[in-house]
Amino acid sequence: MKIGVAMFCTDYSMAPGEIARAAEERGFDSFWAPEHSHIPLSRKSPFPSGGELPKPYYDVMDPFVVLTAAAAATKTLLVGTGVCLVVQRDPIQTAKLVASIDQVSGGRFLFGVGDGWNADEMANHGTAFETRHKLARERIEAMKAIWSKPKPEYRGEFVNFDAMMAWPKPVRKPWPPIYVGGAMPYGLRRALRYGDAWLPHRSRPAYPDVAEKIPEARRLMEEAGRDVPITIWGGRPELALLERDKGLGVERVIVSLPADGADTILPLLDTWAELVPKLM
Repeated sequence: MKIGVAMFCTDYSMAPGEIARAAEERGFDSFWAPEHSHIPLSRKSPFPSGGELPKPYYDVMDPFVVLTAAAAATKTLLVGTGVCLVVQRDPIQTAKLVASIDQVSGGRFLFGVGDGWNADEMANHGTAFETRHKLARERIEAMKAIWSKPKPEYRGEFVNFDAMMAWPKPVRKPWPPIYVGGAMPYGLRRALRYGDAWLPHRSRPAYPDVAEKIPEARRLMEEAGRDVPITIWGGRPELALLERDKGLGVERVIVSLPADGADTILPLLDTWAELVPKLM
């Protein structure tokens, strides 16, 4: 099992190139960057983790810029969006972003996607909260066409375009792995429908630990005739817990680090680095 790290990179946190290089040196397999374009002052949607929204949600940098810096500073480290809010992004332009970062990283990009929880944020992008799941599916389907076809076109309820020329194409064929975020069971069902992997949070209001849901997830995969890898967001530095995840066939656990400087981050990475070789 692999261990990845994630951070809300801000203008006061450790720089993305620096943390990515430190993670690679310590044996982590991937670096993940979250996304929020902005945070409206109104609050129709409660924070899924409960309580007040943490400050880095307001301050986070664009994930594609962060990950390009991380890729440029490393040689083997995978870089991933955790997650890209595709319901708030134009699919044609986002397809070009994904293909471009996959090219400049040498095929090291992981496309983590999510449908979002902040209705106020979506509304500012012209996205209706009630139809966001169908919108996300159509946008991802449209991007797949752009990545994999020489003259792509797409017809849907929300996404429509005639045949076009759109380059570059991604290094990895037919496209970089699409990690679909979301809770059990609906997030997994979306991953099975149009993704390549499932990216759940460890804890959600519906369950204290997603690991307890993995046997049910395996049954859903069997029913769908697909077996997708599972990466869990929200690792804790407890070897017994991580060994249980590995025994359940989890592909990767992602450690979410605070948006802080090197004095705080490097000791945390060192603590985790002691566990990495024990899980390989």
